[in-house]
Amino acid sequence: MKNYKELLVEKINSKLPKNLEILLKELRISLNKRNSVYLCGNGGSAANANHIANDFLYGLSSKLKKGLNVESLSSNVAVITCLANDIGYENIFSEQIKNKGKKDDLLIVLSGSGNSKNILKALKVANSKKIKTFAILGYDGGRAKKICKYPIHCPVNDMQISEDIQMFYLNYCLKELWKQKSK
Repeated sequence: MKNYKELLVEKINSKLPKNLEILLKELRISLNKRNSVYLCGNGGSAANANHIANDFLYGLSSKLKKGLNVESLSSNVAVITCLANDIGYENIFSEQIKNKGKKDDLLIVLSGSGNSKNILKALKVANSKKIKTFAILGYDGGRAKKICKYPIHCPVNDMQISEDIQMFYLNYCLKELWKQKSK
């Protein structure tokens, strides 16, 4: 427990990545222009995507009288299992982005390693559609760090700390958005 706590506190106390402020700016724009915000991840990162989608929708609307137009691409088990079965697990997020996403929307991928095929394909499809791509990453950032437009990287070789940092960064954005006056 002591080692886990020390590593988490060390990473929380580190300088915030520069692209986190860009994400916050783009979330503000999305809130005001009603652009869509998509999140996705695998495993614990999928749970984080679902959790923060709820907070960005309802948590914001309870404070600002409007929430983000947000969706976790990890949340619909029927869609995910259909796509995985019919066209492959590596396409579960990219196919959703291909059909739903439009220019100036946001895609936020959450990944410890930054190397999951479904995350990489989602980033590539989003980039081709001129969707603004962000990736909150651990470890060395993996291939996602090079593919996304705005990597938000916390170098840590621990999956659980990486997933905790995802929520730390996203909850920081939520708290900052709460300060915005409803327009």
